[in-house]
Amino acid sequence: MSDFMTSAAGLWLVVAASGIYHGINPGMGWPLAVSAALFEGQRTALLRALAALGFGHLLAMLGILLPFAVMFVLVEYQREIRIGASCLVIAAGLYLVINRRHPRFLSRVKPTRLALWSFLVAMAHGAGLMLVPIYLGLCGPGGPGPDYGAPVQLMSFNIGIALGVAVLHTAAMILSGGAVAYAVYRILGLKFVSQSWFNLDVVWALSLILVGGIGLWAAL
Repeated sequence: MSDFMTSAAGLWLVVAASGIYHGINPGMGWPLAVSAALFEGQRTALLRALAALGFGHLLAMLGILLPFAVMFVLVEYQREIRIGASCLVIAAGLYLVINRRHPRFLSRVKPTRLALWSFLVAMAHGAGLMLVPIYLGLCGPGGPGPDYGAPVQLMSFNIGIALGVAVLHTAAMILSGGAVAYAVYRILGLKFVSQSWFNLDVVWALSLILVGGIGLWAAL
């Protein structure tokens, strides 16, 4: 692995790339945006649906990352926390490889509650969990060190990084997913979806294992 992939620039690139990956994944909601636009017959319905999906996804990212941001022990025990978080992500990936069934409660959320659905699916599939090793890696380079990192300064720095990671990831997710949804709605049509539907469940589970492995390798 090159030094670039473990540098701050490389980690930010991974945050954006994982957002694009989430965006084009049908399981993260862009078909629901197409459905809303076709049902209402308005382009604005697609945009409203994307906004709701993005809001829910952003809340899920923040719900996972912010608790780590207020941990003052991040500096002193950062290595141990990164190892633990990486192992947790690997375990989540292995669980999803073994258990292919989708949580039933997701099918009970009404289509009108897209933000709630997006939040729940991101939490259930480990989308936010995947970002934890990357986020913890970003807390190291250039951040306040233990010698001059007062608690308030340290917490502000970590919260700023957490917000940056969540916003960049969600923006990449919505732009990529929105592009696919708009292309299907205006150009390709539903026939494209029925003929080219791709299931990323196994790829998604393996990507969790891969990200956890990279995080573990970087922490050791």
